[in-house]
Amino acid sequence: MSATADHAESLAARLGFQSEQVVQEIGYDDDVDQEFRDLVEELVGELVDEDYDDVADAVLLWFREDDGDLTDALVDATELVEDGALILLLTPKTGRDGYVEASDISEAAETAGLSQTRSVSVGKEWAATKLVTPKTAVKSKR
Repeated sequence: MSATADHAESLAARLGFQSEQVVQEIGYDDDVDQEFRDLVEELVGELVDEDYDDVADAVLLWFREDDGDLTDALVDATELVEDGALILLLTPKTGRDGYVEASDISEAAETAGLSQTRSVSVGKEWAATKLVTPKTAVKSKR
């Protein structure tokens, strides 16, 4: 069990979560990858929900194609955290209900002012895209 716990904790840590962070979870529903969610919670402590009214250290955002506008969801998530914070976007994998195209994720992240660092599998049904808020505002010439 300890090897499994170490692996799990290292996945959450590799994604950027740290012990005792305040992580706000958005988009939780009964279809989320509960095992991955539990791994994050083991590392950081209890996750706070969408009603949390203070600044979080990171956001765990579960998003499906039918959940609305991804850009809006990402912009909203950036308002919940400090500059330089982690936003982990979780979307269903290719071929699963609610799948979000990689190009849509990339476009929404760019529009929301986020940097996309990498994508990884976090379970049979879900993929995670690691996004970070800019540490300093970058002015666009568009």
